[in-house]
Amino acid sequence: MFAVMKTGGKQYKVKAGDRLRVEKLAADAGETVQFNDILMLGGDSATVGSPTVEGAAVQATVVDQIKGEKLIHFVKRRRKHSSKRTKGHRQQLTLVEITEILTSGADKSGVKAAVGAGSVATTAGAAAAPKKAAKPAKTEAAPAAAAAAAEGADDLKKLSGVGPALEKKLLEAGVTSFAQIAAWTPEDVAAMDEKLSFKGRIEREGWIEQAKELAGE
Repeated sequence: MFAVMKTGGKQYKVKAGDRLRVEKLAADAGETVQFNDILMLGGDSATVGSPTVEGAAVQATVVDQIKGEKLIHFVKRRRKHSSKRTKGHRQQLTLVEITEILTSGADKSGVKAAVGAGSVATTAGAAAAPKKAAKPAKTEAAPAAAAAAAEGADDLKKLSGVGPALEKKLLEAGVTSFAQIAAWTPEDVAAMDEKLSFKGRIEREGWIEQAKELAGE
């Protein structure tokens, strides 16, 4: 028997015993996780979901948290001397081994659902209501956290393109000093681009170079 499952925006055809690399999951090595988005079951007879097969799931054991191959992104602008940019990236991945394919009863298995590292881990079949109840606490805590971080923090508005609104977002993300920004790695820059939703701006504005100068003042 095989199954076609979806995780991390990708589809995988798997059977028991297979090992595969998927987008990073919120789980430790040795844990058992359950993939609930099953698009198709195959074997003696095929079952195609609409869009998923109800009650079906794929269970797997987390082998290790790994990184993919390093990718180099190089940009050089024509007719602009010395205008070039090189950025490296290694995708965070999770290595899993498929242990079992369930054709039914996935909601009663009690196994933790496989979710991305940026999401909150839940058990299979958990209700969505408790998650919604927790959201107001986050929104109330965010301004308080930003206010607490602002005390004794550097004036981040000295960075090019940073105004009061963007400074508040940086404080909420835990960035309070020029020294922190000066020490950012390419991985830190990529993560902050995603968190602040302005991809490439950190490099375009030259925040790291500015932060090194401001930290030394």
